[in-house]
Amino acid sequence: MKGTKEYDIVILGIGPAGIQAGIHASRKKLNVAVLGKPEASSLFKGHIENYCCVSGVKTGEELLQEGISQLQDFDVSIINEDCIATSQDDDGRFLVTLESGMKLRARALIIATGVTRKGLGVKGEKELLGRGVSYCVDCDANFYKDADVIVTGNGSAAAHGAVTLSKIAANVTLITEALNVSRALEQELAAPNITVLQGRKITAINGENALESVLLDDGTELHAEGLFIEKGAKGAMELAAFLGVQLDPEKFTYIVVDRDQATNVEGIYAAGDICGPPFQMAKAVGEGCVAGMSAGTFVKKQIREEKKSNDS
Repeated sequence: MKGTKEYDIVILGIGPAGIQAGIHASRKKLNVAVLGKPEASSLFKGHIENYCCVSGVKTGEELLQEGISQLQDFDVSIINEDCIATSQDDDGRFLVTLESGMKLRARALIIATGVTRKGLGVKGEKELLGRGVSYCVDCDANFYKDADVIVTGNGSAAAHGAVTLSKIAANVTLITEALNVSRALEQELAAPNITVLQGRKITAINGENALESVLLDDGTELHAEGLFIEKGAKGAMELAAFLGVQLDPEKFTYIVVDRDQATNVEGIYAAGDICGPPFQMAKAVGEGCVAGMSAGTFVKKQIREEKKSNDS
């Protein structure tokens, strides 16, 4: 496919699960890419102690950098961008679109993005959920045609959400404490109906039976008919749902996997916090190891079968 980079395995997430998956997948001599931003990992600002074979206290940033160095030693492609869309082509390959517009195509996909604590935790948020407040642009954007809407968040999900809404809503305001996106995505935010307010955050959400306005930390009140809360990278649940990946039946919060870390969709695996508690690095690393090996075995078998078919 023209303009698309080909890989055997693409891993979404560069936390402990994604890094370990990358290490074990690459040991099978496959072409592997790991996507994400280390600073977005829940481990980045944490501290680790009482971890097997590691003495003392280590910073999360230190451990992640060590892991990234290991990936580089195994010639894994590291792409510091977030995934904003996933799909599957007619050949069964997985297509991954990055925030810069780059597209990747892979035989297998490992989802190791962690979980996002995406609520703002402010007055009116819970009360107006579903009545103007949403956590999913892709799900609810079409309800706001020609409306005035607000998107809040700091990562690619918020920026991409604002761009998506700019093609549907009349006016879009992106409220962010710090805009941390690629140059290409930043340029898309220059659309005439998008306003970006940096260094601001929402402190209250107002409305009786429906959203009416939001209050900012500088005292400014902004009218809005819709508010989209999109924090961090593109929500793993949204990405998984588009591919038909099964979520836990009770809360639809985690991805369901078997002992091989395989999902219900052939060729898609998951590891780490996205598979549910306990939220421990030891669990994430172990699941990443299994996911990397399982995905590698799947791809190797696929390559052998294709070669056998071509030779016959």
